[in-house]
Amino acid sequence: MYYKFIEESKKILKNGLVKLKLEIPEEIKLEFPPNSDMGDLASTVSFELAKRLKKSPVEISQIVVKDLNPEKYFKKVEAKGPYINFFIDYDKFSKDFLAEIDENYGNLKSKDFKVILEHTSANPNGPLHIGHIRNGIIGDCLSRLLKTAGNDVVTQYYVNDMGRQIAMIIFGVKELNLKIDEESSLKTDHQIGNLYLQVNQELNRNPTIKNKVDILIKEYESGKNLSLNNLFEKYVNYCLKGVKETLLKLNISHDEFLWEGQFVRDGDVDKVINSLIDSGHTKENEVLYLDLEDFGIDKELVLKRSDGTSLYSTRDLAYHIKKSKLGNLVIDILGSDHKLVSKQLGLALEILGEKIPEVIFYEFITLPEGSMSTRRGVFISSDDLIDEAIKHSHEELKQRKPELTSKDIDKISQIIGIGAIRYYIAKLSPEKHITFKWDDALNFEKGCVSIQYAHARACKLLNKSNRYTDGNLNVSIDEINDWNLDKSEIELIRLLAKFPLVIEESVKILRVHLIAHYTQDLATAFNKFYKSKRVIGDENELARLLLVDKTKITIQIALNILGVESPEFM
Repeated sequence: MYYKFIEESKKILKNGLVKLKLEIPEEIKLEFPPNSDMGDLASTVSFELAKRLKKSPVEISQIVVKDLNPEKYFKKVEAKGPYINFFIDYDKFSKDFLAEIDENYGNLKSKDFKVILEHTSANPNGPLHIGHIRNGIIGDCLSRLLKTAGNDVVTQYYVNDMGRQIAMIIFGVKELNLKIDEESSLKTDHQIGNLYLQVNQELNRNPTIKNKVDILIKEYESGKNLSLNNLFEKYVNYCLKGVKETLLKLNISHDEFLWEGQFVRDGDVDKVINSLIDSGHTKENEVLYLDLEDFGIDKELVLKRSDGTSLYSTRDLAYHIKKSKLGNLVIDILGSDHKLVSKQLGLALEILGEKIPEVIFYEFITLPEGSMSTRRGVFISSDDLIDEAIKHSHEELKQRKPELTSKDIDKISQIIGIGAIRYYIAKLSPEKHITFKWDDALNFEKGCVSIQYAHARACKLLNKSNRYTDGNLNVSIDEINDWNLDKSEIELIRLLAKFPLVIEESVKILRVHLIAHYTQDLATAFNKFYKSKRVIGDENELARLLLVDKTKITIQIALNILGVESPEFM
């Protein structure tokens, strides 16, 4: 209903300006004051009119509000310095508003708009590491957000089956007798990583192996050797099997897995190369490359090796052209070290007259030195991080909740551990570097655990009521008579009402950290209400039960956007 207040506020201001025969600005901006004492909405229109009227903003504000008549849900409109502040009458507003909240709360109007969102897309040469986790969580949260905002979203994982890394693994299988043990307890992606490491070690001992790997790359790209094709696909799928298992633990899934090899085999790569040659921007000097000096980039984009094989960049161009034809908007989630390559790719697509993707770059994620051991001393795998998060959660729950059964502790520690990882990454904008700290991520007083705890508290309160059955509160708005709200209740309702606006703003900037911050604020406000107000047995019991239920629903919806589960007890 905040949308209604914004429109009503603008209408009231316009009426005031018309009465005073003042020019109405093209856009009347409204903002949320930093605290509720300053109102629920504030206008800075006086600043915009100051130059034209040659009066101070303070004087203009006083003139504008002099004869304003607030609408039904407004308590008052006042001038406070240069600002015009609107105060909502929560006694009139609250019941009508709470009646609107259901399991679809926050969903924006469906649009005929398709988004192709690529994320994770790690090379199939080993398990996901903690950098891939940030990519996957940003992408998955953004997908959930965009769907909530009414968009048709397709998530894709781009499989690099033609890269040197996978060719090295196939060389190890063919020439070094390396293999995968499907009966092993070690996940297949970790086994692939071990194979890759062994081939790298052999390459260091014998550099001539590189030539043999090059031959494999060329032969696989030709597509003529069916047994080799099958071998490549078999080992890529071994790695993808383990990757998918890891992603599933993190509540991440993809709609489509597209292999880059298909763009070579169906001729799309050749079409891209020929179109770029026809554009007049390519040059050849042992290798074919795209000259981008005229675009302010002195590093060329190589399109074809001297042996005639394509490069990742060329295949990526073909992939992006396909994406641009499938959707209205293309989004890529990439590490900040891809900025140059992404800019080159964007210019190549511009030359070809195709859509340029919206790229969200993220900074690295690390762990404090010594906080976790690695299995091979190379990197920290996502599986290690997940296991450690669940272990930390398990130990914390055993200390804090000795009354829980072992089965319950196992279940909840999974939910808390995964939620802690997802929330910790989602709460910061992608541009910020993250040092993952266990004490912060698994803090029961703030962060994801405190939000999940607020949801569990709400469930506990509701379950105490005989009006709550099968997950539904059987209370109608008509049953609530006089309800004199206090400050903690008003603050909770104010935050609930902002939720659709937070979603709208998050979609505008394609960032989910606003949702994470909002959810923390909502949980904090609920915990404050919970500690200060009696619900069961109070004269306002039905009204407060309704408020608890609607808060629970909104927390669950918000956490779901972040891919975090909402436990019913903790």
